[in-house]
Amino acid sequence: MDSVSIKNISKVIAMIGVFISVFFLLPISVGLFTEERVESFMLFDISIFVISMLVYVNLVHHKVTMKIKDAILTVNLIWLLLGILGAIPLVLSTDISFVDGFFESVSGFTTTGATIYTDIANLPKHILLLRSLMHWLGGMGIIVLGVGLFSIINPTGSMALFKAESTGVKLEKMTAKIKDTAIKIWIVYLVLTLLDMFLLWIEGMSLFDALNHAFSTLSTGGFSTKNNSMGYWEYQPLIIWTTTIFMILSGINFLAHLKLVKGDWSGYRSEEVKWYMIIFVVLSVMLTAYHLDLSDDSFGHALTHSFFSVASILTTTGFITVDYERWGNLAVAIIFIAMLVGGNAGSTAGGFKVSRYVVLIKNIGFQIKKLLHPKAIMALYIDKHRITHDTMAIISGYAFLFIITNIIVIVWLFGSGYDIMTSLSASISMVGNIGPGFARVGAVENYHFFRDIDKIILSMAMILGRLEFYTVVMLFSRSYWSKF
Repeated sequence: MDSVSIKNISKVIAMIGVFISVFFLLPISVGLFTEERVESFMLFDISIFVISMLVYVNLVHHKVTMKIKDAILTVNLIWLLLGILGAIPLVLSTDISFVDGFFESVSGFTTTGATIYTDIANLPKHILLLRSLMHWLGGMGIIVLGVGLFSIINPTGSMALFKAESTGVKLEKMTAKIKDTAIKIWIVYLVLTLLDMFLLWIEGMSLFDALNHAFSTLSTGGFSTKNNSMGYWEYQPLIIWTTTIFMILSGINFLAHLKLVKGDWSGYRSEEVKWYMIIFVVLSVMLTAYHLDLSDDSFGHALTHSFFSVASILTTTGFITVDYERWGNLAVAIIFIAMLVGGNAGSTAGGFKVSRYVVLIKNIGFQIKKLLHPKAIMALYIDKHRITHDTMAIISGYAFLFIITNIIVIVWLFGSGYDIMTSLSASISMVGNIGPGFARVGAVENYHFFRDIDKIILSMAMILGRLEFYTVVMLFSRSYWSKF
């Protein structure tokens, strides 16, 4: 690696460090207002700011010319750095180890929402807000935020950085300037967050709870301020339905929301969104019917919490209102299907993504037609756009990496002595950035019982899932490091 690459990476990381230190002022301010002990956190935040600014000022005249190789390494380093920076305030303010703090921080920034805390309600308010804020920052992507300012430094570099971190936004549908699109997406993200917060507040949440849950909902993260998550408001259907709607909106490609601002509904008519909504409604109706058949709950209660539970898992948010494992095996199967689906590409949701299923399933039909009519000239289309062989190869490769990563994590956990359901669901939950699973990591459980080595492996699984594998796997390629 040459000195130019080191300077490129250092300057971008320094800029992200400044961003984080500024955003950390929000939980620090809450801690000061509520008279909590935030002195150590404040000193740490000042240190981040000073060190980042010193690096940035030292390189202020260095023109960043970031290529894709630099961007890939930068993105990986940033997500590791986020895990460390988020962990230290947690360690300073609560009685946990660094490994636990790193797991919680990675879970926060990757919007997984798995926690090691057993008594969330009694955490300091500034830590509760910090956890939700990590969700919100990670939800739309730290890089998408940084691109808006980084493009001022170097437009080509910002595009490389965006490509390395992007989790599905289709660049051909972006505006001419990626900076403008990044900023507009963040404005939509911010407006929806404020709207969700306002509605939750007028519907009965405290302003503090409304802010935290709006951060967690729009980012599809799932951290809550209550021990029983959204179950605290189980009998307040307006709050539950509002959260359900905003979770579903957050699972849709944000470019569709951006188009709507201009009066264009075409983003919501895409094949991916149609199948996303069909899957959501079908699974929710099935869960409602099954629950009604087995319980004495009212139709309204069953409908509300069935739709909420499916929305929460489908969008990989991970909020909980009821323990769906008690609803029977079919309920677990329905939730498990939702875990395997995920949200839309270009949304804050994780998971395999509906668009990939659409392409893979269409490709099966396409290959059958080719076998039956070998001389026919055919092409595969999604929303009237031709799917190239390169795109198909990338999606197939992603599917393989998704499966093999889960197999490795499952085998590790099962071989370490955990039962198969815990191992299976914990792995899918981490790789898919979902949060809750089944058995020992079920809806009303947490991840505190895992060994430190297990938590580190699960943390890496969360980062792999968040960066959609290729960005991380490239680092282990000999061709990547050659002629760096």
